[in-house]
Amino acid sequence: MLSPTPRTRHRRMKDNGRTDRAFLTEVLAAGLVAHLGVVIDGHPMVVPTVYGYDDQRIFLHGSAASRSLTAGAEVCVTVTVLDGLILARSVFEHGINYRSAMIYGVPEKINDPDDLLYGLRLLTEHVAPGQWDYTRRPSKKELAATALLAIPLAEASVKISDGPPDDGDGPDAALGLWAGRLPVVATWGAPIADPLLPPGIEPPPHISARTGRPITG
Repeated sequence: MLSPTPRTRHRRMKDNGRTDRAFLTEVLAAGLVAHLGVVIDGHPMVVPTVYGYDDQRIFLHGSAASRSLTAGAEVCVTVTVLDGLILARSVFEHGINYRSAMIYGVPEKINDPDDLLYGLRLLTEHVAPGQWDYTRRPSKKELAATALLAIPLAEASVKISDGPPDDGDGPDAALGLWAGRLPVVATWGAPIADPLLPPGIEPPPHISARTGRPITG
C-alpha cells in the first residue's frame, strides 16, 4: 500500500484516488515522459524527461551540466497517461480519463559505476525494450557527462479516472444530446531509418515488432 502523507492524501475527487502500490507501478509502466518539478534560484521549473524505475526508485537522467538535475533538494515528479475525453451534455461536466502519479522526494545523484549503469539500463529498457543489449554501452567519457538521479518511491499519490460523464441522471439528460467517452489510442508507426544509414541494415526485431502496437500499456 502507498503510505498517506499530508501531501499525498486525496482531498478532491477522492473516488479517483488509489492507495494500492500496484496502481503506481501501472502508471509508471504505461507512461514514457515524466515532468520533474524543481525550484531553481527561487523560481519553479518543470522539466520533461524520460525515466526508468524499479520497485524502490524512479531514475531520471540528463546532462551533468543541467541545473534541474541537482541532488539534495526536494522535488516532485509527475507521470500522466491520457486515456480519453469525457464528453458530457454540459461544458461544466466535460473532463478527461487519465492515469497519473505524483512522487515526492529528495533525489540522490548516482555516482557508483554499477548503479549508474543499472539505472541507465532501466531507463533505456523502459523506453525501448531490447535496445540496451543491441546498442553500444556508454563510454567512460559519456558517463562522466551524464547525470542520473534516483528518487525513492516512498511518497507517492496516484489518481485514475476511467468513467463516463456525470450528468446522465441529471436535468441535462433531457436535452437529447450525445454524451460519452472518446478514447485515445496511440500506436507506434513504422521505423524510419537514419538518412545516413548504409543500405541493407534493417531494424532489429525488438524495434520492428512495435509497429502498430499501443504506445502505452
